[in-house]
Amino acid sequence: MPSTGSTWSRRLPQFGAPARGERRDRMEASDRFAKGKAQNLEPASVGPNPQMFGAMADYAKGGQKPEVALPVATPSYGARPGARGLQVTWFGHSTMLIDLDGVRILTDPVFCERASPFQWMGPARFHAPPVPLDALTGLDAVVISHDHYDHLDYESVVRLAKTQVRFFAPLGLGAHLEHWGIEPERITELEWWEEARVGEVTLACTPSRHFSGRGTFNRDTTLWSSWAMVGPSHRVWFSGDTGPFAQATEIGERYGPFDLTMVETGAWHPAWGQIHLGPDEAERMHRQVRGRVMMPVHWGTFSLAPHRWDQPVVRLQHVAQAQGSRLLVPVAGQTADPAAPFIAEFWRDRAATWAALGRLPTAS
Repeated sequence: MPSTGSTWSRRLPQFGAPARGERRDRMEASDRFAKGKAQNLEPASVGPNPQMFGAMADYAKGGQKPEVALPVATPSYGARPGARGLQVTWFGHSTMLIDLDGVRILTDPVFCERASPFQWMGPARFHAPPVPLDALTGLDAVVISHDHYDHLDYESVVRLAKTQVRFFAPLGLGAHLEHWGIEPERITELEWWEEARVGEVTLACTPSRHFSGRGTFNRDTTLWSSWAMVGPSHRVWFSGDTGPFAQATEIGERYGPFDLTMVETGAWHPAWGQIHLGPDEAERMHRQVRGRVMMPVHWGTFSLAPHRWDQPVVRLQHVAQAQGSRLLVPVAGQTADPAAPFIAEFWRDRAATWAALGRLPTAS
């Protein structure tokens, strides 16, 4: 008899597939797994706790969705910055197009309408993707942080399967990709501190503090990670999803300083503070990994937490100013050069409005 999990993976492919064969053997031999489950280096509770009731009460207050139309720019990534250049285009949430020293990298591809296994229910986008996925050309690598629906979209991967782009993912996640049509030779799975090369760029799978799973039967059966991307002239770091963790200092020591850090800043609440960063902890982690310029990600696209939709960027501007950190905060679709960081006028105005009202968001 096939397992319930394998039956679901055939009938509902968006839930992914379990690792088998050599993939499974490698996971079982890894220090990152115990009894088939991926492990954090520091404890991370993802279950119910007393603060969850407060989160539910906060959510009932509303304000998670924009009451205004969010600006969306037309990307200008078509003109590559050259073999020794760096630019980034934010498509929303944790999906970025990074041109790094001649290598074009797409992170956590989510171009669907909803961060959900079903496109008729679940958190919907605040705005359409700035460009359709099919318009992206010249991709050299797709880098994935973990398998949650707001970071790994089945439909996007199926469309990318028609190209020849290579995929880089944490240990175990390759089973999903192969199930969705990516040839095994295009998939590179890494565990923490392992590296791979794309052109002259090193992709290093680095630790994070989170969890994984796309359904009831596959919780923590794949690894999660952050990523350091190191070229001959520039270095960037993508946090993926994470709570605070001490090893961030080691990431900075091994691979920093970073010209740009892309750190998750939204979809946060104290109830899940061990597995996500709010603006205060995000800015602190940016300094911990030795970042020069910080771009907040994982906010402003989906309603995934009780806080106001603009709380992450408003609070972050206050924190960064107090700490002397430099921010790059584009609007969705905007292509930017981290060497010339800026805060888009729309986001500056949001912070100024709340400051004038005397209602600056707090850390919680």
